[in-house]
Amino acid sequence: MKTIFPALLVSGALLASCQSNSTNSENSTPATQPGDSTATAPASADTVANIGSPKLLHTLDEAHNTPDGLALAPNGSLILSVPNLANNSYPAVLMEMTDTELKPYLTNLPVEPTTKKAAPMDLAFGPDGNLYYAENQYENSKDFKSRLMRVQVQNGKPGKVETVVDNFALANAVVWKGNTLYVTDSQWDMPDNDKGSAILHFTLAELSKGPIHLKPKTKDPHVLAMFTTTVNETGVDNGADGMDYDSQGRLYTGSFGDGKFYRVTLKPDGSLDKQETLTLTGKQIPCIDGLIIDRKTDKAYVCNSRENAIEVINLKDNSVTTLAQNGDTDGAGGLLDQPAEVLLKGNRLYISDFDKPEKNFVNKKSDAPHTMSVIDL
Repeated sequence: MKTIFPALLVSGALLASCQSNSTNSENSTPATQPGDSTATAPASADTVANIGSPKLLHTLDEAHNTPDGLALAPNGSLILSVPNLANNSYPAVLMEMTDTELKPYLTNLPVEPTTKKAAPMDLAFGPDGNLYYAENQYENSKDFKSRLMRVQVQNGKPGKVETVVDNFALANAVVWKGNTLYVTDSQWDMPDNDKGSAILHFTLAELSKGPIHLKPKTKDPHVLAMFTTTVNETGVDNGADGMDYDSQGRLYTGSFGDGKFYRVTLKPDGSLDKQETLTLTGKQIPCIDGLIIDRKTDKAYVCNSRENAIEVINLKDNSVTTLAQNGDTDGAGGLLDQPAEVLLKGNRLYISDFDKPEKNFVNKKSDAPHTMSVIDL
């Protein structure tokens, strides 16, 4: 089935992939720990075994070349951000998605005044019914031009878009927990640490008062926790990326650059109690992008972008198993093509194939088709 609308051609058919199921997802590699000298090196494109059975959900055209953030809307549809970072000659957009249809949601996103670009990443609906999205301007400017934006939603329809927080370096994940919004900044550097990243937090009440201006390269009062990335052969120093919280309300984030997995525990007043770098067993994850936690099972579904894989971290014992993985691919048939974001709705895991690889990634280039995948759990 094909649905045509202005500037976009998508395939809404849910097609089974031709990927083999040669390795059981629960049979993982021998236990390793991050930093363990015996740990297996990240997989290369020619050594990756096919695991699991992702399926093709939608195909996007070149004008929608880097599908990314996913948010569950009140009406049950998903809102998808498309920052078009692989080819930003096309304007960034937000789209509305179901299992059978993909259509425009917002196509007139306000650009940042100096970069003249919009770049929506992760997004989430707030308790006020409005849609909030992180805007990543880092590839356009390293001068703290990223923002947190709010889409005013009335009767289910998007309206005015406004800046509510500015002066991020690389705003990335967005998670609401109660009336508090948590945002990761993957490049929140300090004067003595140019490999830094952070989780920042904002209350709904203060977001309602007018734009908040962060203080770059400081421990701004909105900074909850800070992290440092260890740069490896990829040369990537991006830190805290995807984020979610477990059944006990503890926050988790992972580092895009080195795969460290962090847990942040809060005090009753919402301030930081402690932060931990967790030791994972079962598989070394070299890169953590987007993630989502099933709070019924306390399992985290994690995008291992570097290895074209979806990993499952059992937060009860920190063990890792691989749900799906494949080698270098253009995404045809639903094969993973640098998965960057995941969203769990019922027993379906929705996956954005970002397809904009870094050095030493299994995925070697951004290429058509641009795809969304899905896995039935």
